[in-house]
Amino acid sequence: MTGCLLAGLSPVAAGAQPAATAAQNHDDDPTRYWDSVLLQTFRDARGMDASPGRLTRAAAMVHAAIYNAESAYQYTYGTMRYQPYLNRPLRYADGPRRRPDEEERLIDRTAYRMISQLFPGDQAYIDARFTARTGSAPGSFDVLDRLVVDPVVRQIDEARAGDGSENTAVYNGDTTTPGAWRPTGGSCRQASDAVTPYWGMVRPFVLRRGSQFRPAALGATYADVLARPDYPAQVEEVRRLGAVDSTERTPDQTAAAWFWANDLDGTYKPPGQLLELTGIVAGKLRLGTYETSRLYALVSLAMADAMIAVWDTKYDTPIRLWRPVTAIHALGGANTTWQPLSADRSGAPFTPCFPSWTSGHAGLAAAWAGAMRHFFGRDNVSFTAHTEDPHALTVNRSFTGFGQAAREEALSRLWLGVHYRWDLTDGLAVGSDVADYLVTHTMLPTSPGRPPRR
Repeated sequence: MTGCLLAGLSPVAAGAQPAATAAQNHDDDPTRYWDSVLLQTFRDARGMDASPGRLTRAAAMVHAAIYNAESAYQYTYGTMRYQPYLNRPLRYADGPRRRPDEEERLIDRTAYRMISQLFPGDQAYIDARFTARTGSAPGSFDVLDRLVVDPVVRQIDEARAGDGSENTAVYNGDTTTPGAWRPTGGSCRQASDAVTPYWGMVRPFVLRRGSQFRPAALGATYADVLARPDYPAQVEEVRRLGAVDSTERTPDQTAAAWFWANDLDGTYKPPGQLLELTGIVAGKLRLGTYETSRLYALVSLAMADAMIAVWDTKYDTPIRLWRPVTAIHALGGANTTWQPLSADRSGAPFTPCFPSWTSGHAGLAAAWAGAMRHFFGRDNVSFTAHTEDPHALTVNRSFTGFGQAAREEALSRLWLGVHYRWDLTDGLAVGSDVADYLVTHTMLPTSPGRPPRR
């Protein structure tokens, strides 16, 4: 990471003005605007490109780049309060003169570049959204590209080069021993369908390694796990509360189960739901442009590293735990026809195609909640969240705090029938630990009375 410093960038004269751009007929926040563009690319993603790891990695790269461009603007005009991500501050002009649209142009052009390179299949849509916002063609000249956008995008690209995310290895682990994960049907028919089995080895954005906050193992062997005194209760709870025909799950639990799902193609997926919620809170609390860009960067980096940490637990420990549907069928008798509430768009039973322990939804939710709590200095912020899941019984749910929402999102996986309670407990712990570490190791406040580090 230290090799990615923006070294050797000399300031430019204050008189070096960019070319004129078309008038911007909007008053919305630029980071929130471009996050909405990013979420559409999430909806369009398919296959491995739609995996939680790949989507959170993309979000972290986009929002880290936006924040670094915004940091350059703040540093240039003497108002920077927080360090950039990874790099030393970048000053790109001398003197106090600035154009009224300069800050937004930096964010617009940086976001456009990052999203374009990450999602080339959506280029026509991304181009149209750029023109709609700026009134300019995507290829129009702007001196800020050379002064800020190019070095910022290059810095993020170099930081992520060779991070392991391009690994295409398929899963070839044990799928026959009782307790070991195996395909669950539908689109998950063979071991090689397992989603991104290498993601736990991807180089984190801020953590030292993916295993940094690995929870205590459920056991040394699958036999150990199945012999645990609490194992029968773990399975029985999902059998009772997560069944498609459960009579014990309450109507509100069913509504929550579907509200937080967003597992299916065409939705903005679980990371997108939390990114949208970040914008909802930022808008409600009327954050400024600088604060909004930093909030999105913190949340996105936390979620990206949480997915690496969760996938480390799923695949890089001795226990790659079978899903509840497999465990319940193994009980025999009437249980062999048990199916979870979770379903695809056609109504067929659906279980995500990777090991159960720990829960990705829980890890994401806790990382999001932790980043939000640290940013605002409190948890008790009320808000109304939204969902895109096609089975949702209600598209909005209201909460009185970040932690409350995270806990419900975690529990929703039990009520949906795709996770055990210990998956949720350990997933929440991993995500929370990641968020706590992140806010003390990156994008820290600048020291009063001292210049930012160089």
